[in-house]
Amino acid sequence: MKAAVITFPGSNCDRDLAVAFEGAGFQVARVWHKDSALPEGVDVVGVPGGFSFGDYLRCGAIAAQSPISAAIRAHADKGGYVLGICNGFQVITEMGLLPGVLMRNATLKFVCRTVTLKVATTQSAFTSAYAKGQGIHIPIAHHDGNYTIDAEGLARLQGEDRIAFTYAQNPNGSMADIAGILSENRRVLGMMPHPERATEAALGSQDGKGLFASLMRGMALA
Repeated sequence: MKAAVITFPGSNCDRDLAVAFEGAGFQVARVWHKDSALPEGVDVVGVPGGFSFGDYLRCGAIAAQSPISAAIRAHADKGGYVLGICNGFQVITEMGLLPGVLMRNATLKFVCRTVTLKVATTQSAFTSAYAKGQGIHIPIAHHDGNYTIDAEGLARLQGEDRIAFTYAQNPNGSMADIAGILSENRRVLGMMPHPERATEAALGSQDGKGLFASLMRGMALA
């Protein structure tokens, strides 16, 4: 399986994400935001965390207009997998791949610590290696992670089992404690916590490995 990891000006988790993909057995290609096409044969696109374009305008808004973004949208439209983490979640919501918006944290402060997530669904290629309701320890590092959506949209996410992860203790004010959501076809995942920073014991947690292992297995079976 082949993964492409995008780098924007201000990305700072692109290498971490590439290493996490490689650890799960993916062949990884690195892609610059000014490229107009993804490498041939890419199965999953990883949009990493960081501060793309300095978080000017809205977080992720400028990155969503980069040349590579059209190729990412086309990849998703064809049923390809996309994983957006932290700033990557902000970017892919700005692209329109996921509903809702990431707002300023309710505390108006940057939060950076390890939190406990609950696995809300195992019915996706990203989460099948976990147990439903399982608590996993994953770091967060964001200033604009307050997931917000209208009541109708929230009801749809809940009714379609598209909430992937929730916070055990909400750190940012996100509606319904949402930490990550899935697209309608369940092949796009956006999440604020950083599973790529929880793949080795030296990092304090290996609970993020399950996501990348799930993805490799799920894609192989698809």
